[in-house]
Amino acid sequence: MSLPIYATFGQRVWYYAFRVICALIFIFLITPILVVIPLSFNAEDFFTFTPEMLSFDPAGYSLKHYQDFFTNNEWQRSFKNSLIIAPIATIISVSLGTLAAIGLSQSHVPFRRGIMAILISPMIVPLIISATGMFFFYSKIGNFMEGTMGLDKNLVGYIKVILAHAVLGIPFVIITVTATLVGFDRSLTRAAANMGANPVTTFFKVQMPLILPGVISGGLFAFITSFDEVVVVLFVGSASQKTLPWQMFTGLREQISPTILAVATILVGISILLLITLELLRRRSERLRGMSPG
Repeated sequence: MSLPIYATFGQRVWYYAFRVICALIFIFLITPILVVIPLSFNAEDFFTFTPEMLSFDPAGYSLKHYQDFFTNNEWQRSFKNSLIIAPIATIISVSLGTLAAIGLSQSHVPFRRGIMAILISPMIVPLIISATGMFFFYSKIGNFMEGTMGLDKNLVGYIKVILAHAVLGIPFVIITVTATLVGFDRSLTRAAANMGANPVTTFFKVQMPLILPGVISGGLFAFITSFDEVVVVLFVGSASQKTLPWQMFTGLREQISPTILAVATILVGISILLLITLELLRRRSERLRGMSPG
C-alpha cells in the first residue's frame, strides 16, 4: 500500500520509520540463521569463519560436514527416528485436535472455555514441567505395556515418545482448526443433513474440504513441534529413540562437531518449505472464504 499524496508530514515520517523498524527486527531475527548456513560449508572443523572463507577462496568451502551427516550411523539413526516419530505423532494430533475443535465449536457444548483452556495447556505450561509430568505418567504406562501386555521395550519406548509428542501437537491443531471454523457456514451442514447425508458423510464431503487448510496448517505446526522437540524426549525416551534434536544436543554437549551446522542448515531448509506451504494454504483459505480475489 503506497502513501497517499495528501498524507501529512507526521504520517510520512511514521510511514518510513515503521518500515525501518520492521527491517531492523527482521535483520535481528534472520542474522543468526544467515551465519549458520555459510559456516556449514566450512572446509575446516571450526565454528568460525576461516581466512579462506572470508576471501571467498573455493578451498575454504566443502561439503564434508553434509557427507558426514549422511554417512554417520549415529546421525542417520537419529534422523530416521525423527522421521518415524514425527509423522505418526502428527497424524494422532491432527485426528484428535480436529475432532476436539469441531466439538468445541458447537454452541451447546457446556464449559467450552474451560475445556479449551485444558486442551491448549501443553502450549502454555513450561515445557520442563510438562516433561516431568509425562515422565511419571508414561513410565507407569510403559511398565503396564511391558509387564502386563508383554510388548517389546523398544516398541514401548516409541509409543511413549509418540504419544508425548502428540500431546504437544494437539493444541496447535485445535487453534488453527478453530480459527478456520470461525468463518464456516453451518447452514451447509444442515442442508446436507436435510438432503439425507449422515454425519460422517457430511463431515468428509462438506465440512472437511472447507476446513482442510486449517487442518493441514495445524498438522504442519504439530510436525514441526515433534520434529524439533528435545526436552520431552530426553525425559520420556531412551537411547533407542534418540531423535535428531537430541543428537544435536548431545553433539553440542559432548563433542563439538561442525556436522551440527550442516544439520541445522537442513532443518532451516525444511522449515522454509513448510512456511511456504503454510502461506499457500493461507491464501487458499482466504480464496475459499471470498476474502481475497482468486
